[in-house]
Amino acid sequence: MLNRFLPAGLALFLTACSSVSVPDVDVPQRRESYTGSLPPMRTFSTPRVAPTYRSNAQLAVDFLDLTFRMESGRRLPHFSRFEGPVTVTVKGNAPASLTGDLTRLVSRLRSEAGIDIRLSKPGNPSPSITVQVVSKRELQRLVPQAACFVVPNVSSWSEFRKARRSRAVDWAALAERKQIAVFMPGDVSPQEVRDCLHEEIAQALGPLNDLYRLPDSVFNDDNFHTVLTGFDMLMLRVYYDPALRSGMERSQVAARLPAILARVNPAGTRGRGAQPGYTPRAWIDSIETALGPRARPAARLAAAKNAVNLSKRHGWSDNRAAFSLYALGRLSLSAEPELSLASFLEASRLYRNNPETQIQAAHVAMQLAAFSLSAGQADGTIGLIDEVLPAVRRAENAALLSTLLLLKAEAYELMGRVPEAAAVRTEALGWARYGFGSDAVVRARVSEISALKPRGRTAVN
Repeated sequence: MLNRFLPAGLALFLTACSSVSVPDVDVPQRRESYTGSLPPMRTFSTPRVAPTYRSNAQLAVDFLDLTFRMESGRRLPHFSRFEGPVTVTVKGNAPASLTGDLTRLVSRLRSEAGIDIRLSKPGNPSPSITVQVVSKRELQRLVPQAACFVVPNVSSWSEFRKARRSRAVDWAALAERKQIAVFMPGDVSPQEVRDCLHEEIAQALGPLNDLYRLPDSVFNDDNFHTVLTGFDMLMLRVYYDPALRSGMERSQVAARLPAILARVNPAGTRGRGAQPGYTPRAWIDSIETALGPRARPAARLAAAKNAVNLSKRHGWSDNRAAFSLYALGRLSLSAEPELSLASFLEASRLYRNNPETQIQAAHVAMQLAAFSLSAGQADGTIGLIDEVLPAVRRAENAALLSTLLLLKAEAYELMGRVPEAAAVRTEALGWARYGFGSDAVVRARVSEISALKPRGRTAVN
């Protein structure tokens, strides 16, 4: 289930930033919405997927933890997958962008994961996976915290409504996957539609769990990765290896994993050693309170501080420690800006030290670039952004890419480099139309970022 109570954080900073008190800098109020023309929407083409760096021994542990537990922590007694060719069809009022993104995803699943999967013709009476498009309001009326989700043994929204409290949709009772439905909204941005397709179809095919310890996967509730990664495709390739079959118990799968991984991932025999595995429930609860929608601001900030303290107590220096700091940085923006900046800087250091967490480092760089722009430090802003742009393009995150480019355009304007600013802003707007969707949201985002730039001052170099 794609759970948007932990978004990677574009909106929170940009709505909070106008109230952050940066020393010696006047932060302007938000201006009227941007009224300039918008260029055509940009889209991604050829994927640039990085392989995983971990050892096959660690990958085997990851596979078992992803496969034999659900996100709730509930154990799954049997391995289950589709046996035979997989077909995918779409129902409902699908947005224009969905067909292209779904076609591209299916092609990747065939070539990178080796799955026999194809798009089904409309009217196919028994597709393996049905992507049912509904309105966001209707979807969240039944499952409030989900942006989209996947359900076994149904093929329509009406079937799900009737069966949602029955054993028919219980994953633990499933011995083999034959009919799966993905439910997702159609009235959201093209990027949100694509993100739902990637995570939910991946879960329809394979792992049902999310693990906070994974640095390079969509199977992680931190939601930094929005499209299937090299790690994810490798997990799915193992899932559909002929040495496995539906109905196997955990011990049976574990016995076959070393040979499978040696065959499909020979580089893993010389990969990096095992990473910390167990993530205590207390830390997860603190993160979910901090970044969830229910708690009051003071309680959320306290929970973020507790997550940082717990990560220190466990001696972590991995992506979980960095994510704790990232959450604290976001939630302390208004109340404790110095703590916020220090938290972002430490999160950046941890993320940048790991080649598997470069997209996470880019999210932190966006926050730091906003601080830098607000202080009138144009060169520093551009330097922060240019360092992370390649990782953002590889990760295909148009929302983050457009935000970074808009910050860069404002930095150019602060330096008086108007032609460069105009060119960068045009590219940013093309990505924003994919990442944020409606023209009104795009225009508001441009204005929010423009408001960060100090007025009546030249750049500080």
